[in-house]
Amino acid sequence: MSAKPGSAERFEAAGSDVDDARELYREAYRIGGMTVEPTAAEFGYRFTSTGDDDLSLRASQVEGRITGASFTQGEYVVSWMTRGEGVSDLLGSPMKFLHGQPAMFANDRPAQFDLIDYRLNMMHFSGAYLEGVAGETEGSVGPIRFDTTFRPSGAGLHRWNASVAAVAGVVYDDDSPALLRAEARRAAAVSLLETFPHLALRPPTEVAVAASARTRTAVEYLVANAHLPIRTEDVAAAAGMSLRSLQSAFRREFDVTPADYLRAVRLDRVRDDLRDADPGRTTVGDVARRWGFGHLGRFAAGYSRRFGEYPSATLASSNTIGTRPRSLG
Repeated sequence: MSAKPGSAERFEAAGSDVDDARELYREAYRIGGMTVEPTAAEFGYRFTSTGDDDLSLRASQVEGRITGASFTQGEYVVSWMTRGEGVSDLLGSPMKFLHGQPAMFANDRPAQFDLIDYRLNMMHFSGAYLEGVAGETEGSVGPIRFDTTFRPSGAGLHRWNASVAAVAGVVYDDDSPALLRAEARRAAAVSLLETFPHLALRPPTEVAVAASARTRTAVEYLVANAHLPIRTEDVAAAAGMSLRSLQSAFRREFDVTPADYLRAVRLDRVRDDLRDADPGRTTVGDVARRWGFGHLGRFAAGYSRRFGEYPSATLASSNTIGTRPRSLG
């Protein structure tokens, strides 16, 4: 716990019991299909976390081997290994941990990992907080998809390390005033956004609230009929608008055309279906065609731009950790 009111919240757990370690990491990282096993005569683990709801600094050290599939949602995690070996995102874009080089965890989808006799440092950012900073500094809206294969080097790595050291000095100091803590959190978020390539994704389309009643009617029609071969003219008629008014309203309120909006809804539906599918009995092509995507090459390109992974990776990772939350889109 914190040393005094207003200081960072602290948590620490350590021991040599395999079952305790398994329970700790399963709860902390929503890990499914997890195995924990010694690699030598003595097994040991230590886990620490210091920070608040917006930003926490964590460290995990294990004398042993841990495997499983984590599911990171509602937050963004950057990590760097200082000892041992490991690989993450085995079902997506495999990422081998390199000592001293930070990398982003996969977000909003399962990522299998394998870690051996390691020490891993991590920064956890609240999703709402980081997306808010991205909105202020970049004008982006909604979730962010990071390139999990990118590793900063040279001047970029030096700036990142300097930022981490400065932020850690503030977070770990219980005498740091609240304003300094807020500035440190923001500096860490800005540094992350400047260091790691990313794509800002619009929120799931159904939760984008239209200002006008007629535009909301158009959105509701699109969502309800996304499985049908509807035309833009059909949407305009359902909303009681002219085609030109409909186009203008979507450009003004969502900065996309009605056709682009419908395509985003269908991509969300494809993602939901792929996540729930049996990889041995379902193909990407079957699901894509079910939602009106006839050209699989263009579909795959659009899918990867929206979700940061190929549809085949989503299908391959389906049902790996049991029941997962469905997207809102």
